[in-house]
Amino acid sequence: MIRGILSVGLLVVANMFMFFAWYGHLKFSQLKPFSNWGLFGIIVSSWLIAFCEYCAQVPANRLGFVGNGGPFSLMQLKIIQEVLTLSVFVIFSSLVFKTEALKWNHYCAIVCLILAVFFIFKK
Repeated sequence: MIRGILSVGLLVVANMFMFFAWYGHLKFSQLKPFSNWGLFGIIVSSWLIAFCEYCAQVPANRLGFVGNGGPFSLMQLKIIQEVLTLSVFVIFSSLVFKTEALKWNHYCAIVCLILAVFFIFKK
């Protein structure tokens, strides 16, 4: 039980770093210190942030994987990770970017994700 909770918690942390590594530069480029950075500087800074993501992602998968004593199969880990990725993305894009409102099709996609979790854990 503890390994599963730790695994999911680390996946949440990893996805928060991933969001900033992949999309944070779009917002940060509006801030004065970052506005003059070229593409190379943005790529290097994204790699550094992505390193932090991997520092959480790899232990999360090792802790959670059934082959290492965790509670989740490989398929379950992947579905959990995808749902968390999209959940973190929706929350952060709504809070940080505020450029896109959730629409009916987004809610339908969220329902499909919930169904994916239901079916992947179904015996």
